[in-house]
Amino acid sequence: MKIQILVIDDEWNMRNLLRIYLMKEGFDVKEAGTGHEALHLMKQHRFDIILLDVMMPDMDGWQICKKAREESQVPILMLTARSETKDKVHGLGIGADDYMTKPFEPEELIARIYSLIRRYTLANSSLPKEKRLHYPELSIHPDGRAVFIHDQAVEFTQKEFDLLHMLAEHSERAFSREELVERLWGHDFQGESRVIDTHVKNIREKVNKAGLSYNPIHTVWGIGYKFHAAGEDL
Repeated sequence: MKIQILVIDDEWNMRNLLRIYLMKEGFDVKEAGTGHEALHLMKQHRFDIILLDVMMPDMDGWQICKKAREESQVPILMLTARSETKDKVHGLGIGADDYMTKPFEPEELIARIYSLIRRYTLANSSLPKEKRLHYPELSIHPDGRAVFIHDQAVEFTQKEFDLLHMLAEHSERAFSREELVERLWGHDFQGESRVIDTHVKNIREKVNKAGLSYNPIHTVWGIGYKFHAAGEDL
């Protein structure tokens, strides 16, 4: 079965160029020129990966990414002319899986696509083998990619879940930001390790809002982060 790709970009020339690259590689491609058109296509079709431009006429790429994450964990690769680090960190922080700056080489784009699909497939195929983790007020269910606080489900993005689960599963040790980036995004990740700080901030805000009485992710100064449950010694 062909890999299904959704290209979201308001510039026809860019969509056409991407379609040529992707179809030459053997992918099946659908296109959207607006955010509303893209969201409609997401409801009608199952995609293996989404290529998303940031600057859109009706809603920007950040808004589209957030709405996509409410419905699906499909890999999202953001494509944009904006090269500032803060934009990359923001995009990855709200649920994007990778970020490429225009212009880019077609060969690198294809390599990034295959890398994202491999990581997504590997992560999902291994989940049923993993055990559920239970801590005071908090439980993590890898098989359903679900987090419960006081028996109530709390929504996390794919990367937020992966980060919380990995730290909880290895609660005996601290991880550096660089190691966390490598484990969550792979060796070929081109972004900044500061994206981990954004995800940690999001996780802390969500668990606090859900009523968790303790902070499950502690900052280990000079190193990075460590999972810590109530009643455990640091």
